[in-house]
Amino acid sequence: MMPSARFADLEGASVLITGGGSGIGAALTEGFVRQGAKVAFIDIADRPSLALADRLDKELGRRPFYLKTDIRDIEALRVSIAKAAEAHGDVTVLVNNAAQDDRHAVEDVTVEFWDNNHAINLRPHFFSAQAVAPGMKRAGGGSIINFTSTSFLINHPDMPAYTAAKAGIVGLTKGLAGKLGADGIRVNAIAPGWVITERQRKLWVTEQALAAHVAKQCIKRVMQPEDIVGTVLFLASDASRMLTAQMLIVDGGFL
Repeated sequence: MMPSARFADLEGASVLITGGGSGIGAALTEGFVRQGAKVAFIDIADRPSLALADRLDKELGRRPFYLKTDIRDIEALRVSIAKAAEAHGDVTVLVNNAAQDDRHAVEDVTVEFWDNNHAINLRPHFFSAQAVAPGMKRAGGGSIINFTSTSFLINHPDMPAYTAAKAGIVGLTKGLAGKLGADGIRVNAIAPGWVITERQRKLWVTEQALAAHVAKQCIKRVMQPEDIVGTVLFLASDASRMLTAQMLIVDGGFL
């Protein structure tokens, strides 16, 4: 269920979401569209992305702008961000959501795997922020929201390259917040717990593992993609105008 709160300043705002075609990203795309924002989203998968855009257009009469992009290609990423700004005006809300949480054993990691992992899970966060910063300065400010993960906080044993990238996002967030704050640009991170997307169900979820995880949460309910939307809307809006350089954990109280 989408959050009921309305943030008046998000109506008409130019929003860009990476990885916005499925999972948490699709919920974010819908959440911002429902706020009346002008939403562009980047993804590499056509089928779910186009289906999402079609559904929101039919249901809400507002079609998000889908930009097919491989975020590992920084020049292509820059072109897509420029197209989003051309269509909707300078981006004032950037949500760096795209990620790939493939499991991997320490002994199997090659240099090529490591570099590809960080080319998805860390590097685009910086270059997306770099690309939107001039427009945010022209607009008098903006909000950058970087997705990290609780995986690096719980010592997850099965994806060390991924957890290294997610820890790096926190450092990137703080460094960018320190640099861009004078221009009215806020930079924060959100660390979701185990959110049960279609990908998670297909690849990692077992009934026993999920039950054990939920049992450790304070709120005994399986987390869904929609449960992340309200926090991101809050960070994007002027309701959080003096909140920057922070990491907000949304995990049902697991930690």
